[in-house]
Parts: sequence; C-alpha cells; structure tokens
Amino acid sequence: MNDNEMKEQLCDICHCMWQQGWVAANDGNVSALLEDGRILCTPSGVSKREITPDMIICVDREGNVLEGSRKVSTELPMHLRCYAERDDVRAVVHAHPPMSTTFAVADKPLDDYAMIESICILGSVPVAPYAVPGTDEVADTIAPLIKNHDALLLRAHGAITVGVDLRTAYYRMETLEHIAKITLLSKLLGGAKDLPMPQIQQLIDRRTSFYHISGAHPGYEKLTQ
Repeated sequence: MNDNEMKEQLCDICHCMWQQGWVAANDGNVSALLEDGRILCTPSGVSKREITPDMIICVDREGNVLEGSRKVSTELPMHLRCYAERDDVRAVVHAHPPMSTTFAVADKPLDDYAMIESICILGSVPVAPYAVPGTDEVADTIAPLIKNHDALLLRAHGAITVGVDLRTAYYRMETLEHIAKITLLSKLLGGAKDLPMPQIQQLIDRRTSFYHISGAHPGYEKLTQ
C-alpha cells in the first residue's frame, strides 16, 4: 500500500469512528507506521468526520514533521511509545467510545473470563493510571501495559488499541466497545459469570494456537491456583 492509499484508509477509519459515535468534536487520533519507518497521523483540531487525505501529517519515529502543514496532535507521543515498545504494532487507534470510557472513568478494567471474545480475541483490558492528556506522562503510563495488551483503557479519558495494520487496530476498538456494552448490561442481571476453568484454559490455548494472538491475561494465574 502506497502513502496515498494509506492516507485514504486512515481517513476511512476516522470516518467510521465518527459514525460509530466514538469521538465528539475533535476527539481521537489515529496513526499508521509505514514500511520505511515514517508514520502517518491525524492532525490536531479536526473532526474525524471532516478529515481528508491532504490533512494527514507524516512524521518520523521521534515525532519530527516530514510532511504536512497542520499541527500535530498533542497525543502523538502516546502513539510513538506504542511503536517503540512493540515491533509488531503498525497502527494505533485512540478514541472515546462511550461504553468503554464508562469503565475508564470508573477505573474498572475489562478482565472478566465470561465471554469468548474477551478471552481468546481481545484479551484482558487494564486501566492505565491517570495522566494529563497531551503530555509525555500519558506515554509513560501506558508503556508497561502496552507490551502485553492490545487494548487499554485510559483512566478518566478513553481507550487505545493497537494492531499489525489499521483495520486490526480499528476492529479491536470495535470489539472492545462491544465487550464493554455487554459487560455493563450484564450487571443488570447480577453481573457476568466467569466460565469454568477448563473452558477458560481451552480458550486461552486457542488464542495462541489458532488465532496466533499473544498478550497477557492478568488474574489468570490466580484462577489456576
């Protein structure tokens, strides 16, 4: 995929985020790592509904602007840290999906063992400590967690997902919001019920053997004790 095609796909992801109601006003940002190490990213101060390919900014791994006249998002350091911490990450999506952000503001991780997708597809989703948005502090708080997780909740802020490409990162955000909605609704019925241990073990094995997904499941060790 060349630069123009990647810019088009990046804009398509942004439009999908807005249509899903995951971002309001100028919220959210998306980036993609190119084969030569350059990074395409969304600019600051633009609604994801209105973004066009000519607005996309190109930066290097240190965040220096290589192409584009618009202002770089203040949350770019968070994206750069994801690429620095994991060689397999080539796209980052940050949004404020309502259900997931509800868990973020309540400081509640999505780490139940009650739903197949949450165990073998997305994995455990922890809450990163609070950090002032737009500062390097955000990148520092996610660094220890992003090494073993494909999705994180940002305390009092929103969510971030990563992937081997833009589509994967976007679909992980979609899955995250879907799981958050079901988890929240299940509380009306008394809360989600963890699957029996043999089924959990089977799904975790399938996660690596069939889906070829890595990542941590904090709390799993406690269940096996």
